[in-house]
Amino acid sequence: MIPYAKQSISEDDIEAVVDVLRSDWLTQGPAIERFERAVADYCGVEYAVAVNSGTSALHVACVALNLGPGDVLWTSPNTFVASANCARYCGASVDFVDVNPRTYNLSVDALAAKLEVAERNGTLPKVVVPVHFAGQSCEMQAIRELADRYAFRILEDASHAIGGRYLDRPSGSCAYSDVAVFSFHPVKIITTGEGGMALTNDSELAKRMARLRTHGITRDSSLMTKESEGAWFYQQIELGSNYRMTDVQAALGISQMTRLDAFIQRRREVVNNYNEAFAELPVVVPWQHPDTESAWHLYVIRLRLDQINRSRRDVFDHLRAAGIGVNVHYIPVHTQPYYRNLGFAAGDFPEAERHYRDSITLPIFPALRENQQTQVVAVLEEMLS
Repeated sequence: MIPYAKQSISEDDIEAVVDVLRSDWLTQGPAIERFERAVADYCGVEYAVAVNSGTSALHVACVALNLGPGDVLWTSPNTFVASANCARYCGASVDFVDVNPRTYNLSVDALAAKLEVAERNGTLPKVVVPVHFAGQSCEMQAIRELADRYAFRILEDASHAIGGRYLDRPSGSCAYSDVAVFSFHPVKIITTGEGGMALTNDSELAKRMARLRTHGITRDSSLMTKESEGAWFYQQIELGSNYRMTDVQAALGISQMTRLDAFIQRRREVVNNYNEAFAELPVVVPWQHPDTESAWHLYVIRLRLDQINRSRRDVFDHLRAAGIGVNVHYIPVHTQPYYRNLGFAAGDFPEAERHYRDSITLPIFPALRENQQTQVVAVLEEMLS
């Protein structure tokens, strides 16, 4: 089976992890800070806080942005559920903004229209989470302008996007946002096994997110309610979580960062091959906004179902039977039973639902061999021609 995504682990990666296993530190040692610095420097951002998953990064960011009961977070319905769940962890409400029919990212036009109505109704969001679907940045400059007008905070879900660029800045630079988060799950651009990171240019947000990943505990005397009793002394000053990354994971991440640009280059080669091969097939290949350079975490095509006389399920099952591990991204969040129980229904966000009905994610990862990609293309051509 050719998977839709797969980690790329080198001997250098393995050696980096083994070095940590032979060291005095397995967790919360020097590798954490080195990994944070490597990612921050790559993205051109001041601060980075490593955590144990992208979901954890979203959660600590929401808490640091003071999202809580009575507040509302808006995000895209075309995403993994974590982009919305982070609000629920804080006791906040969730709403969605439909997607752009070309990029499949949160639609700026839909956002602007929804904000106008919310302002009249007194229901403006406290936080908006644009999701950089498949690795292509949202139109962050326009979203920033709306944030300045309507006074909401911006939390970029850049889980798919490390290595990508927007307006000639790296994704994760926080040039237009308060916080950006990455995921380092094995199917993502680089991996730490499991892991995530929250990035910001705000020193206070960085300090608070770092504290929140460690139970809300501080050793900073300026934040304590009493004088330190000795070198062992600490205080829990707020409710945090155990979201710490290990040195083992960070060492893998540091090693992976040295190959990030090579990973992105190979993904672009795969994309170019697909685009060329599919030029005459009844599919829509991913459109790229001229302001963006995608990291290409996913390669998602949309089937022209009216031209092929087959269902998406037929095509999906045929590809799987041929040994091609295609997938679908994403089932719109608002149609999940949990969110239906909160009042959402099918039909609420039609562009996201249309995208879901006819999309298929094809294999893309740096180690995808040319003969494997040729096989993917051949099976799809046979099915659709």
